[in-house]
Amino acid sequence: MHDIKYIRENPEAFDAAMQKRGLQPIAKEILNLDSSVREEKTTIQNLQKKVNDLSKQIGIMKSKGDSEASKLIQEVEGAKIQISEVNQSLNQNESKIFELLTTMPNILSDEVPYGENENDNHLIKSHGVPKKFDAKQHFELGEDLNMMDFTQTAKISGSRFVTLKSQLAKLERALVNFMLDIHTKEFGYTEMSTPFMVRESTMFGIGQLPKFAEDSFVVDNGDYRLIPTAEVTLTSMVSDMIMNESELPIRLTGWTPCFRSEAGSAGRDTRGMIRLHQFSKVELVSIVKPEDSNAEHERMLSAAEAVLQRLELPYRVMLLCSKDTGFCASKTYDIEVWLPGQETYREISSCSNCNNFQGRRMKSRYKKHDGINEFVHTLNGSGLPIGRTIVAIMENYQNPDGSISIPENLLKYMDGITKISKI
Repeated sequence: MHDIKYIRENPEAFDAAMQKRGLQPIAKEILNLDSSVREEKTTIQNLQKKVNDLSKQIGIMKSKGDSEASKLIQEVEGAKIQISEVNQSLNQNESKIFELLTTMPNILSDEVPYGENENDNHLIKSHGVPKKFDAKQHFELGEDLNMMDFTQTAKISGSRFVTLKSQLAKLERALVNFMLDIHTKEFGYTEMSTPFMVRESTMFGIGQLPKFAEDSFVVDNGDYRLIPTAEVTLTSMVSDMIMNESELPIRLTGWTPCFRSEAGSAGRDTRGMIRLHQFSKVELVSIVKPEDSNAEHERMLSAAEAVLQRLELPYRVMLLCSKDTGFCASKTYDIEVWLPGQETYREISSCSNCNNFQGRRMKSRYKKHDGINEFVHTLNGSGLPIGRTIVAIMENYQNPDGSISIPENLLKYMDGITKISKI
């Protein structure tokens, strides 16, 4: 959500920021509405003063039996009708401003390059050497192992769902513990267990609504939606709060299932576990002071990278370009893991700095030492999605006989299992 005061003082800069996103100039429309709102508020105040003054005169005249009071009463009634009409226009204009301020994306960091799509993202660094061999894709391996089911699962739930069995199911559980241990023990995140359903007002505060209403699942029984990511619940732990400066930074992590309708993804990744309606993920969220958010962004990125490094999976880090950066983000790094079965890199984590964009929507502030309240900066990142990590392990650690070796740093989480073999 944007600050109307900033737009008043920097209309050209705001338009330039939106144009970098590929949007048309909008500041003039917002400021015209803002001007109308302020004029209407002044008009209502003046009319209300008139009503109050006339009402006092009417009281005095009635006490004296003055017959002329009826004329003033008519003026009062006329002024009240005017107030109602102006107030109706005021409410419409305020609603329109609110809609514009809450549906325009965040202002991008100066570091974000111009670009049209993912092809224009900038490579920041690479880690590890991609394995190139006659590799099978994960769904081929999983079905051959008889541990990954799509057919029967589709009868139960429809397409874009999967059931993992036996040692693959154990691998899923092992990865959750492995990731949470890294983030809590080495990077100081506090582990959280949060709800999987939230109110629509919570989704609005995080920026998921109203723009991305079609991307989430609505629960018919009440004002609830299934969370598309634990970012929603973890970040909302500080919504509508004023914290002390000494409480920051706040770093939270948690594992949850995630539910996404995948609207607009028809025909993409229809096979396998890359793009599902339900998957699980370990999420990272930081709540920090404005001056600390850039450094925190790099720190969060390193926490997500640490998981891939321990698993010895080749990856690269990309800085997203202007039109590929998400709605709430000011700057985003994507981590892409190498999948030899597809012979390409695929996104496995996004780490974003949202600056005060979500803090303003959530009314989340902290009290500085000088007593002034300021909106917090929020950051979020995947640390990591469990399904895509399983995909990466299967494709990078596959053996000629179709078995899957377990990465060394995962062995203690797998109860002595060193290789996943066909059952």
